[in-house]
Amino acid sequence: MKRMITHFICILFSLCCIENVKAQRTDISSSFRNINNNAYFRFHYDNDYFARSDKYYSQGITLDLVHPSLKKNPLTKLLWKPFITNPQYGVSINLFGYTPTTTASNEILYGDRPFNANLSLKTLLVQTDSVHHQHISTSFSVGVMGPAALGKEIHVGIHRLLKNEPPLGWQHQIKNDLIINYQIQYEKQLLSFANYFLLNTVAEARIGTLNNKLSGGLNFMAGKFTKRFLPATNRKRVEFYLYGQSKFSLIGYDASLQGGIFNNKSVYSISTDDISRVTVQTDAGLILNLKNFYLSYSRTFLTKEFRTGKSHRWGGISVGFGL
Repeated sequence: MKRMITHFICILFSLCCIENVKAQRTDISSSFRNINNNAYFRFHYDNDYFARSDKYYSQGITLDLVHPSLKKNPLTKLLWKPFITNPQYGVSINLFGYTPTTTASNEILYGDRPFNANLSLKTLLVQTDSVHHQHISTSFSVGVMGPAALGKEIHVGIHRLLKNEPPLGWQHQIKNDLIINYQIQYEKQLLSFANYFLLNTVAEARIGTLNNKLSGGLNFMAGKFTKRFLPATNRKRVEFYLYGQSKFSLIGYDASLQGGIFNNKSVYSISTDDISRVTVQTDAGLILNLKNFYLSYSRTFLTKEFRTGKSHRWGGISVGFGL
């Protein structure tokens, strides 16, 4: 069964990339990425191949399902629901891998990013307040990091399918540990011009065993789109717009760099003193909505996350379908 699952995921990744896959974390719950539909499925994939880079993250994918029936998911009781409007309920499967600047060495690359993989199931809720033009999304994630997330097997499988040299160094990856994380994101409209321009402020908090951080910044949308900050409806209108976002983050803990909280037996990790406590991430992209079809392309820049690291760039694609 383990081999079957690994082989299936390898094929899925190989359909989306060439060379080494270099994925990144992208928040899909922002108002400019939220699909205004009561039920939809979305596939999201980030890869720094789009930015001609090949370092740090690899093997990342997100599958989202939003549907009213997911209200019955018992984990939704853990999610904050501050407004009286009906929320969107969803679940998300997230698989991410992290690598150093090269996978051609079998030795520990001190001062570089450690190998790591994590696999999690996220329960999410998105709610709006149309009176005060506010947007809240909350999520609760459970999963595993380390060899149990199959990062090595998937990465090796991709190289085998593409007939590339096998990646080396995965034996030094962060050890197995438990992922339990809670996230709240808040957006508030600052300025709008009809359905052609929107400027929001955004704040975010994450706490748990995977990462702890506080973020804040601004985002905008420019183009043709339906009104935001309204309860979700089955959209029938065509949308086409640009978006941009810039956020500053204060970092408390990052298990993908520092190792798990419960298991400190990793052979290599980044020390607490070497973690960058302040990072800046900038996103920009294009989104097209054709009734029940959603398509997006994005580019992202992130400042260095540890003292001996470097800044990073990547691109991302999303494809979604209304249900």
